[in-house]
Amino acid sequence: MKKRLITLLTLLIIPFNVLAYSNYIIAGGENIGISINSKGIIVIGKYSINNKNINKKIKNGDIITKIDDKNVNNMEELSKYIDTNNHNVEIIRNNKKITIELEVIEDNGIFRTGLYVKDNITGIGTLSFIDPETKIFGALGHEVTEANTGTILNVRDGKIYNSNVTDIERSESGNPGSKDATISDETLGKINKNTKKGIFGNINNIPNKKKYKVANINDIKLGNAKILTVINNNSVNEYDIEIKKILDDNSNKNILFEITDQELLNKTGGIVQGMSGSPIIQDEKIIGAVTHVVINNPKYGYGIYIKNMLEEAEK
Repeated sequence: MKKRLITLLTLLIIPFNVLAYSNYIIAGGENIGISINSKGIIVIGKYSINNKNINKKIKNGDIITKIDDKNVNNMEELSKYIDTNNHNVEIIRNNKKITIELEVIEDNGIFRTGLYVKDNITGIGTLSFIDPETKIFGALGHEVTEANTGTILNVRDGKIYNSNVTDIERSESGNPGSKDATISDETLGKINKNTKKGIFGNINNIPNKKKYKVANINDIKLGNAKILTVINNNSVNEYDIEIKKILDDNSNKNILFEITDQELLNKTGGIVQGMSGSPIIQDEKIIGAVTHVVINNPKYGYGIYIKNMLEEAEK
């Protein structure tokens, strides 16, 4: 009896992996507005003060996180702590923390650093999925970066908003087009993570939409599929694509596809900026999301496996 009891207890404590995401999720396709406040202040450029160039040790893309041991999250806090004295600032550069002296010059009663900085980024993209059980959403399938420096934003807080597409600038070979859109003040959810596999957070309300089974990687095959996206106002529609290649790795370029839908090609010329995150559907399963355009031939694009996004979302 004692031996049987020990065996049973052993079975009960054997660890096993349970996926936090659901087997069936809601596919997005909606155009969304994105606003992210950075954790820290990004240096995006420099200017001279009275023909003097200062702070040469600080580089574009550096993220200022502290000034004289005080945390700074926005430009107002940075301005509040700056005076005529030089300061020690903690910055993040290439994921490493270093301390540098910040030089300050008084110019007509204003304390200047010679640095152009930014603490917020706004833009548009496409919602990829909503997990109806956890209320987690994912979008874009790639990171949000500061346009001038390529710096990935570390999220202090952020939101996604309802957005309507007003116009399309068509893609041409060598020149990707883009969606033009208006962003409303209707908040759809909060962003808490920005990674190379997308932006993630919590949705406010679960929409009454169709749920798709989450595809395993070995379910995906070459041939016909569809993307869900918006090219006018806020109407999500299906468009035909053909999957050309499947790449089994951990990047965000797992699926190479070609747009074959003539209506979409006539309107957009192919993949345009703002389509990032558009869900990819095959055999009534959600298999991935659009991430990149092939610049020299915008009929072609790449997508990330949806499982890679879901696994990133639950980390």
